[in-house]
Amino acid sequence: MTFRCAAASLDRDESIAGTASTVRAFLLLENAGPWGENALRDARLPDGLGDELTARAAAARVRVLLIRRPGRRRPHELRVFAAFAHHAAPWLESTVLNDIHEVHDIDVEALGAGRSPGLTPHPDPVFAVCTHGRHDTCCAERGRPVAAALAAAHPELTWEVSHIGGDRFAANAVVLPDGLYYGRLDADSVVGVADAHLDGKVSLEHLRGRSGLGTALQFAELALRRRLGEVRIDAVRFVSQTQQDGTVTSIFAAGEQEFAVRVRSTKSEQLHRLTCSATRDNAFVQHELLDLGPVDPR
Repeated sequence: MTFRCAAASLDRDESIAGTASTVRAFLLLENAGPWGENALRDARLPDGLGDELTARAAAARVRVLLIRRPGRRRPHELRVFAAFAHHAAPWLESTVLNDIHEVHDIDVEALGAGRSPGLTPHPDPVFAVCTHGRHDTCCAERGRPVAAALAAAHPELTWEVSHIGGDRFAANAVVLPDGLYYGRLDADSVVGVADAHLDGKVSLEHLRGRSGLGTALQFAELALRRRLGEVRIDAVRFVSQTQQDGTVTSIFAAGEQEFAVRVRSTKSEQLHRLTCSATRDNAFVQHELLDLGPVDPR
């Protein structure tokens, strides 16, 4: 039987909570592909642009992703998005490039620092579904039907995107600028996730976490939301965190009340093949809720 990492993750009942990539600054560059295994290196960008952009983005702590419309139609223009997924004040800007070389002029360093790179504020969210099959087979097999279904419902908001992390949770999507990662989506659930987001709500069943927070904090936010039954995007706000002996204690505000959430993160005892192309088994991080309760205001 052909191994598929997403099916294996489901079989071992691995939780998706607290598994979003930890990223605040995103730069999305339209490119119809093919993308190859490493999108920036293998997408045939001209004149060493991919290597240069990779180096600049790494230094500025910006995640560069390639995007395309479902169906891989060749674009008449090159759309660029810059997103800063701050947990409290996310923002999104966009522009259209006349020539791919104009990407040199984008202030990647400002974006990494949380400042505008000089593009135009963009009012609508971006729904980006990972379909990067050359990176992982599950992303293509599970991602492309999801992207097609979402594009049928919300064509102007939907993009296919290169590797965003967590192949074994395919189909994966990230919603910008909020940095909300969703996993184990299918053609029906992704439309529900998008509709909920446009109504100002998250989908707790498929939410992996908020990328502007560390994974333990992502898990804590989800645990609190589930305890309260709170799905409004802005209704749960991160306040602070402390760490001691491998345990993270975070404070979140919901309404007028603050809550303390204690989470312990450990490596799985058993090793697993975590991607379709993995050549060896590895442990994965798992989170455990130790305590959750209101903060005494005294």
